[in-house]
Amino acid sequence: MIRSTCENALQVIRKAEKEFSLDPEQIIEKSYHMTTVLRNLLSTVKKNVLETGFSDENEEINFFKTVKPQILGKLIYYNKVFRIETSCPIVRGKMHHKHFSNELNLLKQEFKEQFYNTDFYRYYRTGRTEWDQHFFCLGKIDIHEGVNSFVFEIDTQFSTYYDYKVSRIIANELLYNYLLSKIEDEKEQTMIFPDGNSSSRDFFWTDSKNALIELIYALHASGSISNGKAGIRKISMAFQMLFKIQLGDVHHAFHRMKDRSDSKSIFLDQLSSSLKQHMDKEM
Repeated sequence: MIRSTCENALQVIRKAEKEFSLDPEQIIEKSYHMTTVLRNLLSTVKKNVLETGFSDENEEINFFKTVKPQILGKLIYYNKVFRIETSCPIVRGKMHHKHFSNELNLLKQEFKEQFYNTDFYRYYRTGRTEWDQHFFCLGKIDIHEGVNSFVFEIDTQFSTYYDYKVSRIIANELLYNYLLSKIEDEKEQTMIFPDGNSSSRDFFWTDSKNALIELIYALHASGSISNGKAGIRKISMAFQMLFKIQLGDVHHAFHRMKDRSDSKSIFLDQLSSSLKQHMDKEM
């Protein structure tokens, strides 16, 4: 029962994110929408867990190590994006750049205080499992370890303390990539297209944004641009200027592609098929 509940929950997230993009013009509305979806989803999953329980220890560990952090981590992320965007003083310019740079510095400071050089962070990042029973089973919170004070307020029937830490790690990674994309300044754009004339009015991208992001990552992974020395941010900036399109958080979009149930490279597969058909016609 819990297994099907978890699978349904992750499917809800994938479906919601498939219809979602961090478009700068709709970022506040869409981040608020995702926050609402994830908050309701977490509430539903909690109700099912409390009513049904877990069939065995492995199911319990998987839930608190993987499933719940995926929901809570993204809930924290989208809520943070909403708060950052609604407090931004201006659309662009120096104040805009400073606002997101300050948020990035705060995130780095939080990482140093909460995770840097800690045993649990190294444990989680290296994929170890020998302490999973201690970290991700209910009723194992040990105050002798010096846990944060908020542990005394959590619901001990639905939290292990360390599932929250994993959620914060996931949220912070997503937020880090998002903030990096937001602080791209006009200097980098000028370096790519110094004449400021990057495209004409009749030259634009007509496929989906995810298709272009897939192409960008493929070019980066294959080392086809600048012998592989050009980073994702610079390549994506070049394409955004070339086609006059806003791609939003390309890193987040790419991570969602990895969760696709069918082909992970839908656009590239279609591209290859179209090229082969065109070649056959020319023969």
